Amino acid sequence: MWSGPRNIPTAMMRAWGNRDDTVVIDEPFYAHYLKVTGLEHPGANEVIATGDTDWRKVVVQLTGSIANGKQIFFQKQMTHHLLPEIDREWLGAVTNCFLIRDPREVINSYIKKREDPALEDLGFVQQAEIFDFVRTRNNAVPPVVDAKDVLENPERTLQLLCKALGIEFSQSMLSWPPGLRDTDGIWAKHWYGEVAKTTSFQPYRPTQNEVPQRFREIYDLSHRHYERLYAYRLH
Repeated sequence: MWSGPRNIPTAMMRAWGNRDDTVVIDEPFYAHYLKVTGLEHPGANEVIATGDTDWRKVVVQLTGSIANGKQIFFQKQMTHHLLPEIDREWLGAVTNCFLIRDPREVINSYIKKREDPALEDLGFVQQAEIFDFVRTRNNAVPPVVDAKDVLENPERTLQLLCKALGIEFSQSMLSWPPGLRDTDGIWAKHWYGEVAKTTSFQPYRPTQNEVPQRFREIYDLSHRHYERLYAYRLH
């Protein structure tokens, strides 16, 4: 599942991770991304030290056999982590779906954690690029779900997603125990504080704030890509 940051991807990982037939992995390209870009994210040195910084080894893991005898391998992926030098052909070995969110809500959420994001930090451009690659390669539109739809009606939206993926929906996806998980990335202590308190998808609360003026250009560019994928969302 390809998502940008602040798109409820961790809550989505909780939903899939609560299924008996599913194993999850959390942002497997993050260590490579941080090592190559040199960005100063919270706990970056620890992420690099404990993660796999060779994208080729990551791809082998993502396309190999599913661990623990499970049937489904849910991969929480950040679109901006798929840097240009990473070959895209492995995407043909997995089923790709996309989690989108209104960039106004993404930006207003993101700047609470990091004050000055660049366009590439938000992942909208990369998400559209991956979407186009997958769509062209498979000659079919991959499943797209919007975060607002998930929060407003989790059961219906997850049912639509499971149907599109050819997977039986499970009620276990609608709630989960609180706390962090062994499957969470080492960065969970920096980013997952709110999710760790939850036991289900939280009710949708619209963002009242407008995008700060200094981010208007980033917003406009991001919104253009968001709207294009939104047209294909499951609803």
